[in-house]
This record gives sequence, structure tokens and C-alpha cells, in this order.
Amino acid sequence: MKTFYYLIVLIFISNFATSCGNDNDSPIIIDDEEPITQITKAGIIKANETWTADKIYILGGKVVVDDGVTLTIEAGTIIKGAEGQGSLASALIVDQGGKLNAAGTAAKPIIFTSVLDNIQIGQKAGTNLTIADNGLWGGVIVLGKAPISVGGDVATKQIEGIPATDTFGQYGGNVANDNSGVFKYISIRHGGITIGADNEINGLTLGGVGSGTVVDHIEIVANQDDAIEIFGGSVNVTNILTWGQGDDGLDFDEAWSGSIKNALVILGTDSDSAMELDGPAGSAATEAGYTIENVTLKGVGTSSKYADLRDGLIANMKNVLAYGFSADSKVKVNGADSVTELANGRITFSAWQVVLPVGVTVADLITGANPADVTKFTSNVTAIASPNAATVGATTSVFSWTYASSKSAY
Repeated sequence: MKTFYYLIVLIFISNFATSCGNDNDSPIIIDDEEPITQITKAGIIKANETWTADKIYILGGKVVVDDGVTLTIEAGTIIKGAEGQGSLASALIVDQGGKLNAAGTAAKPIIFTSVLDNIQIGQKAGTNLTIADNGLWGGVIVLGKAPISVGGDVATKQIEGIPATDTFGQYGGNVANDNSGVFKYISIRHGGITIGADNEINGLTLGGVGSGTVVDHIEIVANQDDAIEIFGGSVNVTNILTWGQGDDGLDFDEAWSGSIKNALVILGTDSDSAMELDGPAGSAATEAGYTIENVTLKGVGTSSKYADLRDGLIANMKNVLAYGFSADSKVKVNGADSVTELANGRITFSAWQVVLPVGVTVADLITGANPADVTKFTSNVTAIASPNAATVGATTSVFSWTYASSKSAY
């Protein structure tokens, strides 16, 4: 009986071995490795590369797109900035001569956020952070070769937010149509970490960026400092939304000569000015100034300013809707240079509509101007009963893709 049993076992083993040894059969390979879904980046990118939407990219510090290099970011890609203050702050920096090709879509925006955000691949938002969570990483900094106006009338300068000890960070030059790439359908969230006393990184910083650069459909949420700050250059920005910034919504400096068209600025309880509008810091001024057109400013009942007009700016502000501000909120004409520019007709207001706080008149909104020049503002402002009565301001339907829209922020 045992002999018969052993014979059966031997036959089975022989047949199995013959089957496995057949030249026509492929070997069985078991691959238990998980696909790579997270990549950490740091330092200077020296060759063209592409970041894909099937991975999350961690900014392990400052990541710099070098001169002559193009970084392409696919639609739907998520980038998370690591924690770290001072010289260890994380940021994506496009250096002079570098380019970022980041063309998201309404369905698949490119999202910059913090490593503390639990958002995952394929998602548009996480669940653990709110508008109160800011300063968790740095931001996005773009540096171009377009003209600037700074102290000493030097051609280039080190950008705010990057320590002078870093080998990169210069911006400015003489190429007005400089091209730093394409930035479309991008949401930047929870940034603005401090790198030094009174020196935080903005959500989006554009330094000396030229008119050849495309900046369109941008959202900046919960940034500790300014949402967007433009230092000189000639870049044009369209369809931008800011929400809950700790300082200013729109901040322009150093004789920027471009335009903002279709902007929605939603203030938070800690916000300063909806618009901080500066002039040249050097002797060079762009006579045409800059244009701010089709803008909605939404306050939260605090004493944030509608606009702070500083340093002898030259600006045209058209089709502006403002509501939700407090009784002591102002359009402030700040400093003798700005008073002069208003008197000379180089600060202009056109078709403003304001939902006035209780007990406030249109004349109460402006401060700092010469009495003779107050009418240059008041004659161009109409009081309306509610935002629903407005015929000016931003076309907000274009922001339906944003995080702010999903949270009913406006």
C-alpha cells in the first residue's frame, strides 16, 4: 500500500517539473513593490523636467528652476511645501532665465499646499486644514528680467523672501517682454512662512516679470503675508482670486507697468488692505502706470482698507465693487508723493460702486487727499444698496473651479 502511495507522489512531482520546464511558458514573477507616488525635490533644477499628476511632489526646501531650464507641471499635479522657517523655508523659485510651464485646467488645477494638508492624488482639497491655517510653508516666486524702479536706481535687486546669502534671487533688467512661462489654473494655499523680521514669503511673488509671461486663473488662499505682490516688471494678470491673506490682497511696487483684470479679493479678519498700491522706489517711473480693472473687494466687517495708495503711484482703477467693510475703512492717499499724483490726475478712479457701511457717506471713504481733490474720487463713486445691485466688479463665475468657491467664500 505504501509503495503505491509513493509511486503516485513521484508521478505528480515529475509531471509538475515537466510543466514548469516547458520552454513555451513564461516564469511567474511576483512584484510586491508599491508604485512611487511621492517625490521630494530640493536644490537647483539644472535640466528640463516634468512633474506628473500621478505623483505628489514635496518641496524639501527651496527648489530653483535654473537659468535656461523649463520645469513643466502637468494639470492636476499636487505640490506640497515642507515646514521650515528662515533659510529652511520651502518655496518654488523660477530664477531669471528659467521657465515654468504650469498649465492646469478648471477640472484639473495645479495645487500648491503644505505637507500638513491631507489632500491626495486626484483630489482638489483635503479635509484637515482651513482658512485659519497659514504660514505652513513658503510660496511661489518668479523672477524675470523686466525693468524695475528701486532705491539707488540699480538694474537688479534681491527679491523679498529670499535671504541675501542665497546665490539666486535677483530680479530686474531691461527686457520688458521677458517670458518666465505659463501659469494657469493654479491654487496656492496655506503659505507665507516667515524668513526674518517683517519678511515673509508672499503666496505668489512676481519680481521683474515681463509681459511675455502668462498669468491667468490664479487662486491664493490663507497666505500669512500678501496674497500676490508684484515688484516692477510689465506682467499682466487676469482672473485672480485671493482669500483670507494675513496682509494685503493685491500689492504692487517698484513701477510695475502691467494690468490686473478680473480680480476678486476676499479679506480675512487679519487682512490689512484689499489693495496696497505703491509707486516707484527709485527715480524711474512708468508714466502710463498700471491698470486695475473689473475688481470686487469683499470685506469682513473689520477696519481693513479698501486701498492704500503709496509712494507716488501712477494707477488707473476702473469698475470696482466694494462691500462688507467697516465704518472706519478707507481709501487712503498715503504720503506727499501720492497726494501730488492725485492732484496731477495720474491716480484715477472710474466707475466705483460701494455698499456703504451704516452712517458713512461716499466722502467719508477717502482720507489724506487735498480737499480740492476729494471730488476726483467722490464723483466717480456710486453708493448701492447691496452687491446684487452692482453693474461693475469681477465676473465671479470664472472662479467656480476654486477652493474658495467650494467653501462658499463669496
